Amino acid sequence: MRGQGRCRCLTGRSIHRAWRELRAGKRWVQSTFCVPWVRECGQIARVSEAEILPVHEPALFEEAVERAAAVLRAGGLAALPTETVYGLAGNALEKTVVKAIFEAKGRPAGNPVIVHVDGVGMARECVTDWPEAAGLLARAFWPGPLTLVLARADCIPDVVTAGGGTVGVRWPGHPFMQAVIRACRFPLAAPSANLSNHLSPTNAEHVRTQLGGVVPLIVDGGQSQVGIESTVVEVGTDEVRVLRPGMISRDSLAAALPGTTVRWAGEEDVLKSPGRLPRHYSPTARLRVLEWADEEDLEGQIAASRTPADRVYVIAHTVIPPGTRFGRVSVIPRDAEAYARALYGELHCCDAEGAELIVVEKPPETEEWAAIADRLARAEA
Repeated sequence: MRGQGRCRCLTGRSIHRAWRELRAGKRWVQSTFCVPWVRECGQIARVSEAEILPVHEPALFEEAVERAAAVLRAGGLAALPTETVYGLAGNALEKTVVKAIFEAKGRPAGNPVIVHVDGVGMARECVTDWPEAAGLLARAFWPGPLTLVLARADCIPDVVTAGGGTVGVRWPGHPFMQAVIRACRFPLAAPSANLSNHLSPTNAEHVRTQLGGVVPLIVDGGQSQVGIESTVVEVGTDEVRVLRPGMISRDSLAAALPGTTVRWAGEEDVLKSPGRLPRHYSPTARLRVLEWADEEDLEGQIAASRTPADRVYVIAHTVIPPGTRFGRVSVIPRDAEAYARALYGELHCCDAEGAELIVVEKPPETEEWAAIADRLARAEA
């Protein structure tokens, strides 16, 4: 493309022409595509329709890696699958790119994003210190759904950390995300690929519904296998603090760190991790977490809401009310991992089918259910 350095707002025919050329395999260097447009006009692109690339076959996988990496190297954004939830990815070292992520999501500036890396080596380039506990946790749980919060290096822009002195780094377990980071050779900022405070996406269709008019490329890697966001821990010299619960429990963390105290963080640490806002992970419908003894008990509690029965959707794991009285009844197995994998998908379905009230059976009060209880509490707030 000609006209390097001119303001090219990503609207109108220019974005479609550039995107057609990218789809045809033309490679762009960072100085000629996307980044100067964002830098000089300060606006995010809107596209008529996102392209969805499947990766369920080896040949499709390699093509999608090349296409996604080309977009990211050019300073663009792409929605990519991870084992937790789908992420809206961009170059974590370019502040204008990260700002574009915030704008696409409508994300508040005070909510930091996690930096995704390809191994311990890249992680250590993003931080200034690597305590022994960080190494032990990385060996035990990486690649996987664990984010380590450490003192940030100078290469990490302020926008990534919400101006704080720490950064969260994660080596994702999804093979596609790993391959894209290797191809890019730089870390990716990748918060959930959704509108801020709304339900996180666990498949490509969830992303398309919320961000299809903003993100030009969505890679379809199927259903996310973990289903909720990563465990986030701040790693200190003497202790590790859990900033956000995930499916790696505090007990599992403690088992990997003999002699180190692992405790829950306080409210003073809210700016060190995403997912700490009081209301988060929320469906469009109202959500209530309830306990009920039987069908009559549940009906009595729902009646108080004055919501028509056919607009009440129930998600249960033990006591199963008859579905004929409600718009929809879903039963998720009483297993924390299976429940986490299915939860966001069920909530997305409730929204898509027009629920006004989603009633979720209260989860058990145990360590393995802590992350699920956290997500439901924030969705209900």
